[in-house]
Amino acid sequence: FFYSAKQTTRINSLLLTPQITMKRPTATCLASLVTALALCVPQSALAFVPQAGTIAAGSQSPLLTPFSLTLRSTAEEAGTESKAEAGSDAHTKTAELGLVTFDLDDTLYPVTVVIEEANNAFANAMHKFGYDGIQPSDIDETGKQIREEMAQTDPEKAAALSHTELRLLAIRRQMESIRLLRSLEEVAKDWATAVSDLTPVVVENCKTFAKKEVSSSVVQAVYNAWEMERHHSAERHLYPEVIDVLQQIKEEHPNLIIGAVTDGKANPMLMTFTLAPYFDFCLSWEDDQAGRTQFFKELKSTGSDAELKWIYEAARDKYKALAETRGTLKKDRGAVSASSIDEKLWIHVGDDLAYDVGGASACGAKTVLMELADKYGQTARLRFDNMNKLPAWSVTTKAELEKRKIMNLAAEQHLDARVSFMSRLPEAINDILEASADDE
Repeated sequence: FFYSAKQTTRINSLLLTPQITMKRPTATCLASLVTALALCVPQSALAFVPQAGTIAAGSQSPLLTPFSLTLRSTAEEAGTESKAEAGSDAHTKTAELGLVTFDLDDTLYPVTVVIEEANNAFANAMHKFGYDGIQPSDIDETGKQIREEMAQTDPEKAAALSHTELRLLAIRRQMESIRLLRSLEEVAKDWATAVSDLTPVVVENCKTFAKKEVSSSVVQAVYNAWEMERHHSAERHLYPEVIDVLQQIKEEHPNLIIGAVTDGKANPMLMTFTLAPYFDFCLSWEDDQAGRTQFFKELKSTGSDAELKWIYEAARDKYKALAETRGTLKKDRGAVSASSIDEKLWIHVGDDLAYDVGGASACGAKTVLMELADKYGQTARLRFDNMNKLPAWSVTTKAELEKRKIMNLAAEQHLDARVSFMSRLPEAINDILEASADDE
């Protein structure tokens, strides 16, 4: 409210002179309003109190009534407290944040519904290329079968198979199965006999023909349809607060670099309608076959001592390269050095204790576990609670899950924060920064 000295005098007169013209309830309400204003917005409340220098020369100074004095005292005290609080907040010591990395599946969106919709796209693409009778779940079921068969002869190779490799193999096998059945039926019809009566030699020849008949380019096209829908679905099913949270983190830490570290094929840089503007890079397990193979070899031999470090070391190197490049574009180039980049804090956010917390902390990152409320629909982390009822999309063997469960226990000690609601993430990050500053 903005009032002149004349208006201020009028308010005092209305409230406290014997010739008051308004009814008492009205005066009481106005007095309460001004008192509340004094507590909430001290500077606005002082507009109702006569101040030095606001009275025109030659005019009579208005009466400083008990109410006026109380109001001024309340406003000035509140103003003093506000300044003290502002000063206290301004001197809160926090570490500087340089990098935040995110896992994607079940961290920024629910993976189950995303995989289901991608599998529907797989079935539709198979139909368009002439492979009828395919069910959306066939790609997952076939993938599990392939991994189990491979694990019998080469467990390490089976465990190290990337999601992309496994799905390409599953798509090809589905196509070969349909081609084989058609070939057998044609031969049986030509010989006027039942398929079951065909000789082993004929069956083997039909299998060879079916494999040659499947085009690698068509296999890739079907996979591309699956992967494209995976990204579109992820954008549709982002947790409601994600964009606001990323925007807030960016605003609170203007020079921050944000990256993605994932064991899947998702890439936020391809989610152009949602995540792409907020991310600076993405690293996937699938980028380094040798590193992934080495990790699963360690997992097989050492259990809880296995460290998923290679992907996080790559993320740290990527961050340093980006930070140094940005530094060369600044006016004061000398302000950005390798040492100043290393001094900034790195926080990794994910839903998996073993992979996200254990792996990132081993490379120097602070960690936040997204152990979200039921309404978010997480399923990946629940696999360790009931291994006899795994999500349909999960192709991880029970033996591997048992080893990762041990790794989960070991990773607990490296956890810095747990978050149950996405909107709490910025606060958790700031809490970690304050705690890190106190430790210095």
